[in-house]
Amino acid sequence: MNHMTSEERTAEVAARAGGTDRRPLLRRIGREFGRRFRRRLADDRGAATAEYAITILAAVGFAGLLVAVLKGDEVKAILSDLVHRALSGG
Repeated sequence: MNHMTSEERTAEVAARAGGTDRRPLLRRIGREFGRRFRRRLADDRGAATAEYAITILAAVGFAGLLVAVLKGDEVKAILSDLVHRALSGG
């Protein structure tokens, strides 16, 4: 087994790769990626559109449920009786 420290392994890899240490480049790329990622997380463009879409889907689902309930014979009878009583005054 080869017992090398991480610094020795890094130096050996850098020597094999042409003698350049790529850690500063990787750090800079990582920082830039982090900045862009945080910027995208903070950006809320399109959030209102998504909220509207979810609200519309919920309304459509509720309307479908309401239609299914109102198609029942018992509900029709109750509603027609209610309307008849309201229009007849008692």
